[in-house]
Amino acid sequence: MCKVLKVSSSGYYKWLNNQSKPQSEKDAYRLEIQQKICKSFHESYGTYGSPRVHDDLVEWGYTISQKTVARMMKEMGLTATPKERFVVTTDSKHDLNTYPNLLNRQFNVEEPNQAWVSDITYIWTLEGWVYLSSVMDLFSRKIVGWSLSSHMKKELSIQALNMAIISRRPGEGLIHHSDRGSQYCSHDYIDILKEQKMQISMSRKGDPYDNACIESFHATIKKDLIYRRRFTTRAEAVKAINHYIGSFYNEKRKHSTLGNCSPNQFERTHQKLDWGKIS
Repeated sequence: MCKVLKVSSSGYYKWLNNQSKPQSEKDAYRLEIQQKICKSFHESYGTYGSPRVHDDLVEWGYTISQKTVARMMKEMGLTATPKERFVVTTDSKHDLNTYPNLLNRQFNVEEPNQAWVSDITYIWTLEGWVYLSSVMDLFSRKIVGWSLSSHMKKELSIQALNMAIISRRPGEGLIHHSDRGSQYCSHDYIDILKEQKMQISMSRKGDPYDNACIESFHATIKKDLIYRRRFTTRAEAVKAINHYIGSFYNEKRKHSTLGNCSPNQFERTHQKLDWGKIS
């Protein structure tokens, strides 16, 4: 067998002898750390670098430096996928009414349901395009409403907005910010915003940075999921994206703006603090 596998017999017996020796505590601990690093890295869809992996290890009760985690990840060949630049895709050439920019890049808010941002992005499958409309609460960066379809008509954005309204039940005065796309300027969409007594805010023409947070989310989902997969059907893409947003992004994905908490963790902590003030 050594000849077939092109391994020296002396090397084989040396390996066999090492296998029979009891594993040292140091080696066992190193193997355990490597397993936890793999767990953190792969549960993040391969998107976490050493800072977030290190944060996971600390949460799990391990005492280890970020430098050591980075070195071990390099040895294991675990490298996070770099971010892709986002692309402007909004078509604002229409005769519908537009609204001023009330948000004015004030992306940090102190309470839930004070400001929502919304946008649409594209996902390619072998059957054709799938379009994702998302609504984000700026307080926690949580995606509170989303919708997927083979078209990008106004109904796509309306479905995402309705999901957000049903799940969050916001009070009056919430700022709803979007670009000047025809979906967001449509009479049906504006009527819902007015019915909910929301303040309507829109980006300046041709300025994606006015809606940077939701643009960043769409860049993140592409980096984390879409650029790593080749979707054969639209249904396959829809299933994967629904799972990513509901089970990973909102619940688990660490966000540097939130102190490396996930959106749901951040909201739960905020809720506990509020209950503590009341009691």
